[in-house]
Amino acid sequence: MAVAYPFSAIVDQDEMKRALLIAAVDPSIGGVLIFGDRGTGKSTAVRALASLLPPMRVVKGCRFQCDPSGDRSQCLTLCKSDHAHNTSSTDMMPVPVVDLPLGATEDRIVGALDLERALTRGEKAFEPGLLARAHRGFLYIDEINLLEDHLVDLLLDVAASGENVVEREGLSIRHPARFVLVGSGNPEEGELRPQLLDRFGLAVDVKTPTEIASLMEVVRRRDAFERNPTGFVARWRPDDEKLRDTIVAARARLPDIELTDRALETATRLCMTLGSDGVRGELVLVRAARALAAFEGEVSINDSHLRRIAPSALRHRLRRNPLEGGSDARVERAIKEQFGS
Repeated sequence: MAVAYPFSAIVDQDEMKRALLIAAVDPSIGGVLIFGDRGTGKSTAVRALASLLPPMRVVKGCRFQCDPSGDRSQCLTLCKSDHAHNTSSTDMMPVPVVDLPLGATEDRIVGALDLERALTRGEKAFEPGLLARAHRGFLYIDEINLLEDHLVDLLLDVAASGENVVEREGLSIRHPARFVLVGSGNPEEGELRPQLLDRFGLAVDVKTPTEIASLMEVVRRRDAFERNPTGFVARWRPDDEKLRDTIVAARARLPDIELTDRALETATRLCMTLGSDGVRGELVLVRAARALAAFEGEVSINDSHLRRIAPSALRHRLRRNPLEGGSDARVERAIKEQFGS
């Protein structure tokens, strides 16, 4: 198994790292979209985060990585009946990161009829797809802007509902599929439609470092990792372990983070100033700020949390208006208007 680059060793790219950590604390935020130059560590960061997270307990032998302590009534394997009789044995496994290739068919993504069993035994059986493998982990799509729109729409629907529904060749199947959807791409190769952009929880831009010192450190660390992966990972293990403990503590603290009327009013005013459609912007802004507060050990959401997370939560929800400049500039102006310089 390939050794993942340590999350703590990633140089700069603070907004991307913060968005991924927030999604790890609260996966219900709705996924992360990462746009930026090639070679800026987008896929590295996703795999690094997954390797950073604590292993998850699963029902042994279950093809859907069911949580032994969770609801397994929708599981298609024997673990459903084991759950009813409380007889399941368990195992530990790393948090899955499933890559979705651009050429993947819909059947490969959602699952399909098991042709081998159909032909050899005459039985109709379900062969799980990539969504089943990603359950309780991450589904990563590089160059998501080149994926067909109907597939992106399908993935966003499943990510939002936490359930995959398949109807094929007389089969009607549903199974749990709760995962963090992470998409990345190069904006020069095209953008997602606004309707799809808006459904991602957070969107971040990453750029190649422009300072010599930062760029030198990126190259230095990457070179050290490739020459001695095991030694490099060991060097950064204490930092990653500290980060892991912080994520676990934040998950436990999350339900108790207070949303004050003042924080809610601030979030609402910010979204109204920007003219974002619907209430999805306000919801994501508040949820992401809550996750950030939990990560930082706070008891309630404050202006600092809202201010730092606003660009990621709102930049992709704005109507295009060339006269007002790009979305980043508009969000920055609104933040200064709301919070001061």
